[in-house]
Amino acid sequence: MNKNKLESSNNSPLGDGGKTPAELGYYFPAEFALHEAMWLSWPHKEASWPGKIAEIYPYYCEFIKEVSKSEIVRINVADEAMRQFALGHLKKAAADISRIEFYFHPTNDAWCRDHGPAFLINPSAKEKKIIVDWNYNAWGNKYPPFDLDDVVPTLIGKHFNIPVYHPGIVMEGGSVEFNGKGTILTSKACLLNKNRNPHLNQEQIEKYLYDYYGAEQILWVDEGIVGDDTDGHIDDTVRFVNEDTVLTVIETDKQDENYELLQDNLHQLKKMRLLNGKQLNIVELPMPDAVIYENQRLPASYANFYIANHAVIVPTFRCKKDDEALQIIQSCFKNRAVVGIDSTEIIWGLGSFHCLSQQEPAV
Repeated sequence: MNKNKLESSNNSPLGDGGKTPAELGYYFPAEFALHEAMWLSWPHKEASWPGKIAEIYPYYCEFIKEVSKSEIVRINVADEAMRQFALGHLKKAAADISRIEFYFHPTNDAWCRDHGPAFLINPSAKEKKIIVDWNYNAWGNKYPPFDLDDVVPTLIGKHFNIPVYHPGIVMEGGSVEFNGKGTILTSKACLLNKNRNPHLNQEQIEKYLYDYYGAEQILWVDEGIVGDDTDGHIDDTVRFVNEDTVLTVIETDKQDENYELLQDNLHQLKKMRLLNGKQLNIVELPMPDAVIYENQRLPASYANFYIANHAVIVPTFRCKKDDEALQIIQSCFKNRAVVGIDSTEIIWGLGSFHCLSQQEPAV
């Protein structure tokens, strides 16, 4: 077990009788399954949005306001002062405060998709929900310190008395995409990067995914998008919208540096087969026009949406392709509203709504 983790009697790499979560029947549900809540870590690190952090709060609070219509929003904050600061912004946005809960779990940064808890469920088990607390190293030790972020899942487990498992390897929520029926999509650029788990090969990493996410199949694409400091998270490129359908981003401008990368991913997706032998249904989603700030290409992508119980919250970029992207996403979610929220300021932090959030499934 990672020495930095907060140990307690129910925290273990393995569960009852030395069994893995998968052996005990637990699995990570698809994001489009029913949620109890959405977890966030309140943004406070100015270095993540140099010169702009104050400008992100109206859009961030609009996100919270929308999601809270159909699920509880649970926010990690450092202390009472940060809670009051957050409440001030949320009240200004006219969010329903009765739907928002705060927890005193200090963090280094805001990217809860990657440092937050991975909730697995088994509706027939005595403990219907468990947490997997993967190690976290800020995308290959790029942004130290990350010691506070690394223990957040265990703190949440302790608060709610949910068993916590520690696989002992680095994994980030944004690097894996689930269909809820045994399949994980991920990228070699990220998961096989030597700055994460240099001691493990592809087969060994797959074993961890099977054991600690309850998966039966791993499908790999090669690349992420240009400007993504996570080394290619899948949540910027390919997303499951149901058990056998994915949205994947495509660049139409052959001169754009994303064009070849995304064409290669598309060719790989077309060759994939699910556990039942079916091909993936592939829906192509345009990339926004390049978003550049201070001479830096930012990882703007319409794929970084959050699937809430009632709606899909999609980042938009003040771009002529915004409406087309929203319409394509709406065609994939007949029973949910699709809500675009401007992410032009938020993307300066090199992530958007999906990167900032982690769902807690209902069970």
